[in-house]
Amino acid sequence: MLKLKLPTDPRWVNIAEKNIQEILTDHAFCEQKAASTAISLIVNYPEYLDLVEAMADLAREEMAHFQMVIKKLKERDCELGWERKDAYVNLLMKFIPKGLDRKKALVYRLLFAGMIEARSCERFKVLAENIKDEDLSKFYFALMKSEAEHYTMFLKFARKYGEGVLDVEKVWSDFLEYEASVIAEFGNSEQVHG
Repeated sequence: MLKLKLPTDPRWVNIAEKNIQEILTDHAFCEQKAASTAISLIVNYPEYLDLVEAMADLAREEMAHFQMVIKKLKERDCELGWERKDAYVNLLMKFIPKGLDRKKALVYRLLFAGMIEARSCERFKVLAENIKDEDLSKFYFALMKSEAEHYTMFLKFARKYGEGVLDVEKVWSDFLEYEASVIAEFGNSEQVHG
């Protein structure tokens, strides 16, 4: 379903398990950034009311997920800590061409958000299936389903607003190839995309 070209090596979970506080802190900030992205789309594209409504719902859901991760940290007597830079996300951004008109920029932003949700979904699946902590296994399994829904929603909007504007399927296919080359450099740190 996700069509990612390079799956995560399950051994990545061994790295994540060595520092649960780090993976949970990074995850919390990923949820916060996802909420911020939804709000940014509302602010920058208010004329697309169906998108605005979906992003308002998404922002609430992502902040609820943020609170759920905070609860997991507290249950383990861990602190949130500071936000980490997400090198994966920064490299993904390089795929987006400069100087796009407003509508094309929207489509690329939607595809970008969809890609991050797809990889997060895949990473949560790997965590759910391989982590020894049963509570976190169930937690990540439930969140994996949400990420999959977000991924399909972003693709749906990209296809809708990209119709007649650009070849969304070609751009998505190229983006999947590019993402595979980016993620190949990761998998060795206790970050959601690390």
